[in-house]
Amino acid sequence: MTEERGHKNLRMPNDDELFAVVESHDGGNHVSLQCEDGERRMGRIPGRMKYRVWIEKGDVVLVDPWDWQDEKGDIEWRYDSQAADQLRREGHID
Repeated sequence: MTEERGHKNLRMPNDDELFAVVESHDGGNHVSLQCEDGERRMGRIPGRMKYRVWIEKGDVVLVDPWDWQDEKGDIEWRYDSQAADQLRREGHID
């Protein structure tokens, strides 16, 4: 990643993914999310992230809603605070 004046190339959502903000940690590997499309979803932290990436209230994440149950989804990525601030400055999230 190149960094010029605080600007990094960030992972952006694929076709099915959405930006979301973590509203609460519901225990285990589940969190409540407020997604950019206005929907509230239950997010599942996959095993590959569970013990490597700490996800807390207020974190900005990428979520991939389930095809068969739209009110749930898998968390695919967590942005650090600097990356989240950059997304806000660029207008990707509120």
